[in-house]
Amino acid sequence: MADPSNLNSDPNRLLFAYWVPNVSGGLVISKIPQRTSWDLKSNLRYARAAETNGFEYALTQIRFTASYGAANQHESVSFSQAILSGTEKLKVIAAILPGPWNPAVAAKQIASIDHYSEGRIAVNIVSGWFKGEFTAIGEWWLDHAERYRRSNEFMRCLRGIWTAPEDEGFTFAGDFYRFRNYRLSPKPVQKPHPEIFQGGNSDDARHNGAEVSDWYFMNGNDLEGFRSQIEDVKARAAKFGREKHVRFAVNGFVIVRETEEEAVRVLQEIQGKADAEAVEAFKAAVQTAGASTNNKVGMWASSHFKDLVQYNDGFKTKLIGTKEQVAERIVLLKSLGVNLVLTAFLHYEEEVEQFGKEVIPLVRKLEAEGRGKDAAFEIEQTGAVYRKEA
Repeated sequence: MADPSNLNSDPNRLLFAYWVPNVSGGLVISKIPQRTSWDLKSNLRYARAAETNGFEYALTQIRFTASYGAANQHESVSFSQAILSGTEKLKVIAAILPGPWNPAVAAKQIASIDHYSEGRIAVNIVSGWFKGEFTAIGEWWLDHAERYRRSNEFMRCLRGIWTAPEDEGFTFAGDFYRFRNYRLSPKPVQKPHPEIFQGGNSDDARHNGAEVSDWYFMNGNDLEGFRSQIEDVKARAAKFGREKHVRFAVNGFVIVRETEEEAVRVLQEIQGKADAEAVEAFKAAVQTAGASTNNKVGMWASSHFKDLVQYNDGFKTKLIGTKEQVAERIVLLKSLGVNLVLTAFLHYEEEVEQFGKEVIPLVRKLEAEGRGKDAAFEIEQTGAVYRKEA
């Protein structure tokens, strides 16, 4: 077994995370059998396997109501705390939804958990795409730009509360949140504060990534889609003096098998056994949410039925093949400017550990050989698989 402390010693390494299956139904909207469970006992087993085998982050999901194959959901922040209590090194990213959460409550929760976990909590601020979820719990359903503007204020408030001078406290006068000399004590362990993630594809999401978040999550995409999104957010960040601050994470569904043909057959079976009614309902919800953007480009604007069988277009990232092929594609993503790969699996019971034992060491070997730095070279080696499909 590779020693993860040695695997992760290079400060310029690509980071690895995995989606926490804290909602039922796994990470695909399919009726294919999955060896993946959503209970805490199983998730603690997955988390320990992950941190033992080179993963450094885990991301919990936020759902308030049943939807699209996810009939049951555990709450994200408390579930994150439970995973942290059962692990030693893994950093857990808790998903938070502005509207149901107030930034004062979230800042206090996360600061306390940061102490309990000795600095291993982060947050993912989710602006929201599911109208039914908001209306079911009595929250206003704002239009797309306003949801992201609220998230912008939410993230600014989190950072301000966590870093405000003790003698002055935090004061803020926004359209959604207001504070006057608010003093949080204790402050988080992590300095300057726990990491703030957020994502999207619209102009509003890219603006938030450029101005306020530490990390920008991207759905799966084709080669040009990744390049243009990263370049655009970096250019926007430069206007705020943050071009070297914001980092990029990409979602990818992983299927590693002995041969590429076998991996592709698994993908075809997942898509062939898709829960068609649930996928179509999911498609209608997310594309309606994205249609209100200024540029008509939401996170799923160009997604087809077969893409949406995996919630965040993870099949498009092409981490499907042999372990060698997947490792090569990952270093290509790194060369484009990706800093973290967020993985998901069909069978968490064995595939989290398999990826850590078989793929991460290959990526580290390629990095040690100097791979992942020259985009032109990596595209020549591997880029054909990412060509935009007709």
